[in-house]
Amino acid sequence: MGISRDNWHKRRKTGGKRKPYHKKRKYELGRPAANTKIGPRRIHTVRVRGGNKKYRALRLDVGNFSWGSECCTRKTRIIDVVYNASNNELVRTKTLVKNCIVLIDSTPYRQWYESHYALPLGRKKGAKLTPEEEEILNKKRSKKIQKKYDERKKNAKISSLLEEQFQQGKLLGEKAVVLERALLPGRDSVAEQMAMC
Repeated sequence: MGISRDNWHKRRKTGGKRKPYHKKRKYELGRPAANTKIGPRRIHTVRVRGGNKKYRALRLDVGNFSWGSECCTRKTRIIDVVYNASNNELVRTKTLVKNCIVLIDSTPYRQWYESHYALPLGRKKGAKLTPEEEEILNKKRSKKIQKKYDERKKNAKISSLLEEQFQQGKLLGEKAVVLERALLPGRDSVAEQMAMC
C-alpha cells in the first residue's frame, strides 16, 4: 500500500466517511523513517521530486562535531547514544536522530587543543607523554611565535567537567542536523553538523 500523507482516506471530524474522488497521488506519499543506527557507513540515495536526490543515512559511525566555544570542528567517531529527550526507546536501540546526545571520541579535539595552546589536556597527573606529544608541547619556537602562544594561554581555561570527559577519552556531543542531509554533494565526509555540549 505505501505510506500516505493525505487526509481524504480519514474520516471527517464529525465522524462521516469521505468519498475518494481520486486515486493516490505521488505528491501525497510518505517514506519510512531512516532510523539511522551506529555502524559502518551505509547511505542510500532516494530519487525525489524533480529528479533530485536525497541521501538517507542508514548507518553511520563518524560525524563532524563542532566545539562551539573554541570554533573547532573535527570529524570524529560516534561511540554511543546516551540520551534522547523525546524517547528512551531511541537510546535503547542506539538510533541517531536530530538532537540526540551521543558519546564521541575526544582525540581530534585534544590534539587540536594541545597544538593550539601548547598545553596538555586530559592527561592524568604524572602520565608520561610520547616523544611526538612532547615535541608538540615543548617545541622550540621563535620569540614572536612564543609570544602568540603565551597570549593564547591566558584564555585556555576549560571547565573541570569537560576536562574530566577528556581524561576518559569520550565527550558528550549533540547531533544537530537531520541525517537525511548527511551527505552533501562534493563532500567526502559525512557532513552532519553537530555541536558538543
